[in-house]
Amino acid sequence: MRVKTLVENTSLSEHFENEHGLSLYLETEKHTVLFDSGCGSLFVENAQKLGVDLSKVEYFILSHSHLDHGGGIPEFLKANRTAQLYIHERAFDGFFAELPNGDYWSIGIDASLRDHPRVIGTQDLLVIDEELELFSDVTGQEFPSTANHHLLMKEGGTYRQDTFAHEQNLIINESGHTVLIAGCAHRGIVNIVNRFREMKGRWPDVVIGGFHLYNSQKRKSEDPELVHQIGAFLKQTGAVYFTGHCTGLEATRLLIEQLGPQVRALSSGLVFDTKNL
Repeated sequence: MRVKTLVENTSLSEHFENEHGLSLYLETEKHTVLFDSGCGSLFVENAQKLGVDLSKVEYFILSHSHLDHGGGIPEFLKANRTAQLYIHERAFDGFFAELPNGDYWSIGIDASLRDHPRVIGTQDLLVIDEELELFSDVTGQEFPSTANHHLLMKEGGTYRQDTFAHEQNLIINESGHTVLIAGCAHRGIVNIVNRFREMKGRWPDVVIGGFHLYNSQKRKSEDPELVHQIGAFLKQTGAVYFTGHCTGLEATRLLIEQLGPQVRALSSGLVFDTKNL
C-alpha cells in the first residue's frame, strides 16, 4: 500500500504546508482512500503537489468527530462527486474541548453532514470488502492518557467526559500484509492494537496514526514513564509504527529513541510504501 501524507503537524520540506491535523491518501491494491481531511483546505493543496487526484478517491474514512480530522469534509465534497463517506453514526453528537479558562469550545464536525446522501453511518464493526474493514469496539483501559481529560461530549445540557464511541480504526488487508490506521488513538494505541489482535489472531505489520500523548491544554507531553511503557508494548508487537500529530514531538522523539527504526515520524509530504520498510 502506498501512503501519501497530505496533512500533518510538521512538514517534510518547505514545499509542503502543515497544520494541527491529519489527512492520509492511501493507494491499496484495489482502492483509493482518503483517511481524514485535516482542518480545512490544506489537504487539497498538498494533494495537488503530490499528484493526487481527489476526484478519483473511492472512499473517505473519518477516524473521529474532531475538526482537525474532519474540518475539511466540505472541501472534499467539492473536490469529489462520487466517493462514499464512512462516518460513525455517533460522530454527529456534540463534542467540545474545555479551555483553561473554563469555557467550552465546539470541536465536532457539522451535524448536517448526517443527512448527506453519500454519508454511510457506521457502527462498531463494518467489513467494506475483503480488503477494507472498520472497527470501533475498543474496550481496553491500559495506559490511559491525561490528554483526553479536557475532551467532552454534550448530552442534553450536560458536559461529560467523551467516551470516544465515535472513534473508528481502519484495517487494510493486502495479500497477507495488514496495515492498521488510527486517527488519534483516543482509546489508547495499546488498546486498539490489542483489539486488532483479538480480531485477527496476529499483530499488524504496520500501524499509522497519532497516539494522543500530547496534552494540548497543559501544553506538555505525557509522563516519559507512560511513553516508555507504551513503547515497550509496541516493541514486542514487531510492527513498524508511523506516528506524529497528537503524539507530540517529545513523545515521538522518546519512542524513536526507544524503538529505533521501528518508529518513524509522519510529516506533510511524506510518501512511503508499507511493503518496502
